Amino acid sequence: MKGVGLVLEGGGMRGIFTAGVLDFFLDFGIRFDYIIGSSAGASNGLSYASGQRGRARALNSDFLEKYSYIGFMRLLKSGCIMDYKLLFEDIPLRLYPFDFDSYISRQPRYIMCATSCADGRARYFEKCSSYERTISICRASCSMPFLCPIAKVDGECFLDGGIADSIPLAKSIADGNLRNVVVLTRNAGYRKHPEKLYIPPFFYAHFPKLRSAICKRNAMYNEAMDFVERNEASGDALVIRPKRRLIASRIEKRAYILKDLYAQGYECAKDVFLKNPDFFRA
Repeated sequence: MKGVGLVLEGGGMRGIFTAGVLDFFLDFGIRFDYIIGSSAGASNGLSYASGQRGRARALNSDFLEKYSYIGFMRLLKSGCIMDYKLLFEDIPLRLYPFDFDSYISRQPRYIMCATSCADGRARYFEKCSSYERTISICRASCSMPFLCPIAKVDGECFLDGGIADSIPLAKSIADGNLRNVVVLTRNAGYRKHPEKLYIPPFFYAHFPKLRSAICKRNAMYNEAMDFVERNEASGDALVIRPKRRLIASRIEKRAYILKDLYAQGYECAKDVFLKNPDFFRA
């Protein structure tokens, strides 16, 4: 769809809601010329951009059940709450290969957001022709502060895109998309506690601007949500979000909750599409 952007929020394992939305889009041939995502939004969006229906669901549900790749015991043992080797090497290369050729050959402009450790600002990475660099960018975008190690892209240090830009709607608009479909992983009206976060001095001591960005994250997230809701009220943004009370956490492991959240994403996308068909005919 020309002139309509697709904006994908992160949210860790809550991103399986987004996987349901994106599978609905694939089932009904809904394509976007511009896609941008942060964190889990960037990761799940890759499978949509490559046209691999069901892949994001499998990564967030089936492989989690089989390999239990997330948990605090992993953090204590390895310094990372997720099994990064499984997620960014074994799965995309061997267990459920990412169709990079299809990803490259398709037309959408695909952008992943990560946060620069050097200046604490969002960095937006465009689709590139290197498989290894694409996976490195995705890993950087998904690297949650305190729970995952700093990731490197082109020799620079990055963390979770959600620190600096959880919902990159403003970037999509700046890139020329006056109308946008925004997929959120929180219920309507959700806001984070407004107080600044405290970071012990031994965390990210060499990156003072990153520390500052993390401290301001809650306020920045709430500002982003305000911006989304203003665009929704004006009719410039169509928002797809969970309707039932959300009980899934960022590191949710209960399979039945994740499967239900995926199904809810599919149904919410279907409901929004049927109520707003003209928005999808741009």
